[in-house]
Amino acid sequence: MILETKRLILRGWRDEDAPSLFNYAKDDRVGPVAGWLPHKDEAYSRAVIRTILSGDETYAICLKERNNEPIGSIGLTLEGSPERPLEEGAAELGYWVGVPFWGMGIAPEAAEILIKRGFADLGLERIYAGYFLGNNRSKRVQEKCGFIYHHTNAKSRVIMLGETRVECINCLTRDSWESGYKSQKKHN
Repeated sequence: MILETKRLILRGWRDEDAPSLFNYAKDDRVGPVAGWLPHKDEAYSRAVIRTILSGDETYAICLKERNNEPIGSIGLTLEGSPERPLEEGAAELGYWVGVPFWGMGIAPEAAEILIKRGFADLGLERIYAGYFLGNNRSKRVQEKCGFIYHHTNAKSRVIMLGETRVECINCLTRDSWESGYKSQKKHN
């Protein structure tokens, strides 16, 4: 599946994306705030592509103006886990963008097209998104996309970092998305 916006292409990750992934995911300002370790080399990035980033509904965020080079990642997790259960008809949105592209509206743009896919194509009823306390960039992306506060996990386990953090969970329902989406289309 390929998703497209005015500036972006969202597509599946490929082995040959490892150099680009490493280039942006090695920055210690990206991973730790989101709960994962900075990448240590291209081999590690390739392994992440083959495992974590190979899931259904996980996409490389590519800028059209940069020859579709991946500059970040976004995905919908459709199945929960014992640590993070999801009810039927729900998914969790996760995303990150490389530091050189912060503040350009890329994450909200990518999130909006994936949210549309979730509700319009996959039949989801609600999408959750979380951020760790202090990650104001992620919080702002969620606000721009219409997510509202749902609950706080005061002791959320960050397995990769061996830590416990406060995590805020926000939610966007199909009904609120539809009313906002239809309202937005009227004004465009």
